[in-house]
Amino acid sequence: MANNKELNMDNESKRLFKVRRTQKGKKPQFKRSASHKFKRLDSNWRRPRGLQSKLRRHVKAKGSLAQPGYGSPCQVKGLHPSGYQDILVHTPKEVEDIDPTTQAIRIAKSVGGRKRAIIIEKAEELGIKVLNHNARGGDEE
Repeated sequence: MANNKELNMDNESKRLFKVRRTQKGKKPQFKRSASHKFKRLDSNWRRPRGLQSKLRRHVKAKGSLAQPGYGSPCQVKGLHPSGYQDILVHTPKEVEDIDPTTQAIRIAKSVGGRKRAIIIEKAEELGIKVLNHNARGGDEE
């Protein structure tokens, strides 16, 4: 029942996925300056703009600034690690618009068990890969 379709990728794409994996492993956690000091500050990234900010002045111990060099290669940016483009699906009707050669579906969290089973069945008919096939647990057959 599991849909183990693999995307046929050329050597360059495989190399770029490997580059992306190593880059993501080296990428630091970009946290907002002084977010650990104050409860009111979230840790999500904000660019430091203060005149005396150590992070803005690139003091090494204060963390890293988000810069273009940390990004993934453009050809594989935003793609699922399997190589497919990830499409979020809510209804069985949306499955019909998917291109099975380059796209795979991810069933939305809010979709219930009955509709989820219909979507999976329709995807198998059309030969479409389902990325979160059994995300709901063991209640499906």
